[in-house]
Amino acid sequence: MRHLGSLLRNPLEGFERIGRDANGEIVRLNLGPFRPYLVTHPDHLQHVLRDNVENYRREGMMWKPLARLTGDASDVDPSWPVKRKVFQTLLSGPSIATIADEMTATIAEAVDQLAERAAPDEPVDAFAEMTRVVYRTIIRVLVGDRISLSQIDELGHVMVTATTSSFRARMLMPFVPLSIPLPGDRAFNACVQAMDDLVYPIVREARRDGAAGHDVVSMMIRARDDNGNGVDDKAVRDGVVGLFVASTDTTVSALSFLWDALDSHPDVRARLYEEIDTVIGTDVPSFDHLPKLVYTKQLLQEVLRRYSVAWVTPRTIAADDVIDGVRMHAGSTLIISPYLTHRLPGVWPDPDVFDPERFAPDRTRHRFAYTAFGGGPNQCSGRVFFFLEAPLILATLLSRFRPVLQNKTPIEPRVDITLKPREPVLIRLRPIKR
Repeated sequence: MRHLGSLLRNPLEGFERIGRDANGEIVRLNLGPFRPYLVTHPDHLQHVLRDNVENYRREGMMWKPLARLTGDASDVDPSWPVKRKVFQTLLSGPSIATIADEMTATIAEAVDQLAERAAPDEPVDAFAEMTRVVYRTIIRVLVGDRISLSQIDELGHVMVTATTSSFRARMLMPFVPLSIPLPGDRAFNACVQAMDDLVYPIVREARRDGAAGHDVVSMMIRARDDNGNGVDDKAVRDGVVGLFVASTDTTVSALSFLWDALDSHPDVRARLYEEIDTVIGTDVPSFDHLPKLVYTKQLLQEVLRRYSVAWVTPRTIAADDVIDGVRMHAGSTLIISPYLTHRLPGVWPDPDVFDPERFAPDRTRHRFAYTAFGGGPNQCSGRVFFFLEAPLILATLLSRFRPVLQNKTPIEPRVDITLKPREPVLIRLRPIKR
């Protein structure tokens, strides 16, 4: 109970204090009517996320309010067989190359527009600008050309509001029924309605037109399960929105936090710039460049380790179990926290030090030490998109500009469904003179 006050005042700081006290051991938190288990050690995570994954279900707590936005996120979603087929096709080798080509063109266009808007001596809000670039990039993959740029920008506003309006209250008080209003619920519900108003017409139009495109909406409409059954408009809507959330939120946050890391680590910044200049030069970044952007990928991985955008993911325990001698009771909530796992001194030497070399190709670690995208069979589908879009966006931006951080104090994270910068991240785009 001594942690409850700090959790309410500053959830992330209070949570980090709990993690330090636990130090990788399994603990059960006493927060009044809510008493979750906290599991952070990689050995224990392997049991939960892989070895006995069916016993730890994506139900309750975060998943309950999230379902109002993305649809059924549980492990018993009847439309999942169709969604899985679409995602597997989408993330296969040939499709990835096609997606990357589409991303390249959209990113270049978005950065061109950013260059036109940004005055040389006036800072821009990195979070807002990265939101615009990332959303435009992903939405083309999901719905093709069935949506205008103004609608994409509107979608960005809707999503940012939806994922920040009520999740703190709902996640800290998961025992409160949805029928009882909490702060932020009204704004969240309005955003869900706005999302429906944008996406459902696109789905219906695609179905009327025969769904012949290569976008996700068309693929989901055409897909069938093993019994030949398709899915209805709601399942298509939920699949698109779910993939959109998975493919954007982490990328936007990572591409906002990294400017603070680069500003405070000039050696890392210099090495990143050197790689971009060597690999990209004056070319337009493309899929063919990605395998050569080794340090860029290491940097992005370290940003996600340090800031752990998906800071907490809960599970509901289906049946009694034992992990490392500790009995886990059925019906209880189990909390996984990449934020805490990525700070365990016994797993990550000097965890508070920002060091992309942790992810050098010759380094090894426990396969569940790094859980920025989860692990096991339920690993986040946004992982593949992240390692396509994030390096391409960063390479496109840094091949034209040397961004200069304008904030005078370190960028602190804020707790929502994911971690986001607490204050605007202001960067000035200084053009490269070639």
